[in-house]
Amino acid sequence: MFLNKKINAVSYGEVLFDVFGGEKKIGGAPLNLALRTASFGFPVAMISAVGNDEDGKVICDYVRENQLDTSGIMTTQNYDTGIVQVTLNERGSATYEIKFPSAWDFIEINNDTLNVVKNADVFFYGSLVCRNDASRNTLFRLLDSNPEMFKVFDVNLRKPFYHIELLEQLMNKSDFIKFNDEEILEIAGELGFKSDDIEENIRFISEKTNTSSVCVTLGKHGSILLWNNKFYKHGGYPVKVVDTVGAGDSFLASLITQLLSDKNPETALDFASAVGALVASYSGANPKLQNDEIVEFMKERV
Repeated sequence: MFLNKKINAVSYGEVLFDVFGGEKKIGGAPLNLALRTASFGFPVAMISAVGNDEDGKVICDYVRENQLDTSGIMTTQNYDTGIVQVTLNERGSATYEIKFPSAWDFIEINNDTLNVVKNADVFFYGSLVCRNDASRNTLFRLLDSNPEMFKVFDVNLRKPFYHIELLEQLMNKSDFIKFNDEEILEIAGELGFKSDDIEENIRFISEKTNTSSVCVTLGKHGSILLWNNKFYKHGGYPVKVVDTVGAGDSFLASLITQLLSDKNPETALDFASAVGALVASYSGANPKLQNDEIVEFMKERV
């Protein structure tokens, strides 16, 4: 799709600290997506907001150190940098307590954000950032500002911060939607489709929202991708899970960069599955992964 072209990516939404007991780690699904995309050598800009506080300064410094364009990250005077309390169960699966309001609930549109989006080839966005009117309105304006970019909607259902009408609007704006299995069954059911078959649900969502590309992650059972009207499946890579935080974000970043670099869907899904599994085998959302480590991991599990 973008053969022999360096893909310019933009990620829009929350930047924050995940708090695991007494330990704080930089996160937020859109930032995780941005960091993993940049780790593959692609130019990436982050659009978000932080507070005028030490947490905000640490995040901005970290983002710059990881080669992200920070011109779209604004500092608000009235709200603190985002904090999420993360609780892990015995399988490493996470539940979240998300502070409201936070700085990222008040992302504003300005010349910097418009310029970043004007040059974007791919635009990542999620549903959580739409919990407040300010950031939601900015998102929809940015989505409409560049009709040529490939829009990737990463569904992240965090109760009570979503409703079906909003999710349908976000899906209708997208060129690619990523769900987990629970999310697609819940959303399709809310839209009136009653089936437990994942492929049937994917077809329903694709036709309902006029979105030709859909991917569903299935936890330890792998993933299913609809791409160019054909299904592709991967059984996943078994690992000892430390925590699942950020694994889906790294999976999606890997999949999209591979697909838009014209890798065939089987290769793209295989690579993304390996990256997602590797991230789940580490603590935190953004472990550093070298390409040699990813390749060796895949070879060992052939």
